[in-house]
Amino acid sequence: MAVPGALWRQPANRGLVSHCTHHHIVVFLLTFFSYSLLHASRKTFSNVKVSISSQWTPSPRNSTAPELQPYELWNSSHLFQNAEEATLFLGTLDTIFLFSYAVGLFVSGIVGDRLNLRWVLSFGMCSSALVVFSFGTLTEWLHFYNKWFYCCLWVVNGLLQSTGWPCVVAVMGNWFGKAGRGFVFGLWSACASVGNILGAFLASCVLKYGYEYAFLVTASVQFAGGVVVFFGLLTSPKEVGLPELGADEDEASVEEDANRPLMGNDDVDDDDQNYSIQATDNDNQPKAIGFFQACCLPGVVLYSLAYACLKLVNYSFFFWLPFYLSNNFGWKEAEADQLSIWYDVGGIIGGTIQGLISDVLQKRAPVLAVSLLFAVGSLFGYSRSPNSKPINAVIMAITGFFIGGPSNMISSAISADLGRQDLVKGSSEALATVTGIVDGTGSIGAAVGQYLVSLIQENLGWMWVFYFFILMVRNHLFRKFFVEAQFAIGCFCGNMRTVTS
Repeated sequence: MAVPGALWRQPANRGLVSHCTHHHIVVFLLTFFSYSLLHASRKTFSNVKVSISSQWTPSPRNSTAPELQPYELWNSSHLFQNAEEATLFLGTLDTIFLFSYAVGLFVSGIVGDRLNLRWVLSFGMCSSALVVFSFGTLTEWLHFYNKWFYCCLWVVNGLLQSTGWPCVVAVMGNWFGKAGRGFVFGLWSACASVGNILGAFLASCVLKYGYEYAFLVTASVQFAGGVVVFFGLLTSPKEVGLPELGADEDEASVEEDANRPLMGNDDVDDDDQNYSIQATDNDNQPKAIGFFQACCLPGVVLYSLAYACLKLVNYSFFFWLPFYLSNNFGWKEAEADQLSIWYDVGGIIGGTIQGLISDVLQKRAPVLAVSLLFAVGSLFGYSRSPNSKPINAVIMAITGFFIGGPSNMISSAISADLGRQDLVKGSSEALATVTGIVDGTGSIGAAVGQYLVSLIQENLGWMWVFYFFILMVRNHLFRKFFVEAQFAIGCFCGNMRTVTS
């Protein structure tokens, strides 16, 4: 993915520092922690699967023990006859959530480009918190157990949670340009991993009181975060009278347009270089790019398909890692929750370092390709990890480095590059739509994967699950070699500038 030299005349660090204000820091922190809270509530579900499975199945008891009466009261929560059926249903819930989440992402990206991003994000956080509270806490307090009710709640939760990622990426894209984007977005995209760590920590602290309190704590914190976002988030620099991205660079006679994406091409004309996602026109109502126009942008479809394979693996670790540690090694659920944090630690370090390297090399694809090659080896090594917590934690962190890092880069920095390439100059609202397409397609792959993981584990065992992961990573790696061709074809077959302006 070669980058014209004209796009790299200004050192990234100098451009980044010259544009950074306290507003940038506040926006960085608010978007970071808002999405962290969304991920924390998701992580709670994966962290308490063992407790939920135990609650939904009959407890083994001595045959000589007296039968508790009345029978209907003591067995009202037993939705399944054995743990295997409960595990399969938990995997089905993961699939339901991810499918609805994927559909919601396609819609939320379009909505985010047309409505106030702060309103959409705040609404999604608060309403999702209420659904999580109803799913995990209210049903347990009322002793109401129903499979269809659980499925419906998780569909709604997926739709509401989908408002988060397109909105926060679009807000970040409004405030931070190309200068140092790999490092800034690599560091910022650790919000998902931080949310996983936060969710695991909160769940492990209150799990001894009952799994319903884990849902109660994370839902309460998420609702409070949504309120803070509603009153404190600035969606673009123009809200505080600051120049938008590109405007101040032109006035200062800077040689490089910091808004141009990493994936530009030399054939595109250089006129009218100053633009931004939230740029205003005469009537102060910029036109948003259409869904199909966004799909036609070079690289969007192929990166989306490639991300589907990678997100399948990343989210399988997200949903199933604590359960795997408890099921395979016999470790206590709270200990498995705390140990699973190391996967996210590796993802945080991997996304930041790989983003910085991509800035230095001025290319993203080679960094991702090398990381995924090492990911295959790390997956193979982790599948043979011994029953030792220190060794398991080290290999887990390495695996997170080579899988979580590329996943963070595609969903943040590369999505920003795709949504702000030269071909969308005429459309000031494109980033949320493109981000929704990339992440939505990835979520569809992840949704299918979660059900497959439960089936493979039940019929073949955990070793074959890891073989499945290795296959998906290799598929992702192969797809990346076609991205360059798609860029070339997209630029050759049509001048998108006339379509999107």
